Amino acid sequence: MSRAAAPFLLIDAGNSRIKWALVAADGARLHAGAADHASHDEAQDPRLDFADWATLPAPGGAWISNVAGEAVARRLDAALDARWPGLARTVIRACEHQCGVTNGYSTPDALGSDRWAGMIGARAAFPGEPLLIATFGTATTLEALRADGTFVGGLIAPGWTLMMRALGEHTAQLPVLDAQHARGLIDAPARAPGEQPGPLFATDTKRSISAGCALAQAGLIERAWADLQDAWTMPVRLVVSGGAAAEVTAALKVPHTRHDALVLAGLALIAQS
Repeated sequence: MSRAAAPFLLIDAGNSRIKWALVAADGARLHAGAADHASHDEAQDPRLDFADWATLPAPGGAWISNVAGEAVARRLDAALDARWPGLARTVIRACEHQCGVTNGYSTPDALGSDRWAGMIGARAAFPGEPLLIATFGTATTLEALRADGTFVGGLIAPGWTLMMRALGEHTAQLPVLDAQHARGLIDAPARAPGEQPGPLFATDTKRSISAGCALAQAGLIERAWADLQDAWTMPVRLVVSGGAAAEVTAALKVPHTRHDALVLAGLALIAQS
């Protein structure tokens, strides 16, 4: 395979997980995978274990969004060097303008690279539409993107899991819940056919925490979406993604579109450009 036709290796290093994809030069996805930070013992081996990379063809380069810090950056470099020594790599940063998106942040490069790549991916997926992009990860982030690709600003709040953890760690009688133990605890109340969903009141402590934090997330999203539509006087597509999207969207009462690969999609466009 010639270098011109070599695929791109895309890496989205978040605070909880690292997602990657190998895509062809035309953007078609060839392989994909993910790894949790918690599943890796850095004391035993500073490299991240990407066993699936052993069977991949050599990429022409790696494009990386990393919001997980310098330690993860070093571990990614070690993993890349172990598999493809000398592989060219580009660590992306937000800038003033790229791939049809204009950055409205007061300091453009202070915007998280994941949020930037996610907006590029969202604009490509839904061209010409005004968007509110909600990503439910360690933090919950919102980005307001005009139809012309102008990012006008956003919001950052604790994510669903972080909210639950904070309750358990800072109150004497509440348990510490993580996503693994809280998933499945949100039970929608029974209702008659055609009846609108009611509040998710729970009858035990763990379900109260899980549902309460999910409703807090949903309330933030619904308020931001309603205010944005009022301000722009037009319909706005709500696009949701992230590891806690299923739990939060179960509590949402507004229309939404799910897209679980916005950052990788944006990285692919940046690599192609």
